Amino acid sequence: MTNILIIQGHPDPQETHLCHALITSYMEGAEKAGHSVKLFNTATIDFPLLRSKKDWENGEEGTPENLKDIQEALKEAEHLVIIYPLWLGTMPALLKGFLEQLFRPGIAVSYKNGYPQGLLKNKSAHIIITMGMPGLIYRFFFFSHSLRNLKRNILNLVGIKKIKCTLIGSVENADKNKQSNWFEKMKKRGQQAA
Repeated sequence: MTNILIIQGHPDPQETHLCHALITSYMEGAEKAGHSVKLFNTATIDFPLLRSKKDWENGEEGTPENLKDIQEALKEAEHLVIIYPLWLGTMPALLKGFLEQLFRPGIAVSYKNGYPQGLLKNKSAHIIITMGMPGLIYRFFFFSHSLRNLKRNILNLVGIKKIKCTLIGSVENADKNKQSNWFEKMKKRGQQAA
């Protein structure tokens, strides 16, 4: 059994979007396989944005009360799943603000002689990104810059090195058959805690 933490990064609280359906399929597969799953939907969580270096350096003590249980779930998790739609070429601003709050010093990173040390080692992650453009265009023309930023500059920084990625492109043109294939793939990933 694997402890899985899912961060639903779609900023619209209405659960009618593809990201929600994909994560529902992932969770079905994971729960069927006996994994423990905790889901946090950024669109329904109220939190302030960090606006200064001092806000960041307040670390655990500066964490809003309603995010402390999510930070505990992050510490306990063995596998992290982050899903979001590509907006203006990157993750939605709400998700970025949420990750800044969640990955505070003392929780996800510490500093030694001014250099960051990741505190979330021995965890794995899976990043799922949906987008209107074809996935190949995003990967080879835009060089997957949002994905690379999340992997290298955020997850690697906090110690997570084993990362899988799923790009789901051309979502507006997908027929029911294609969507069903995506949902089945997510169920299998959930079963494997991958």
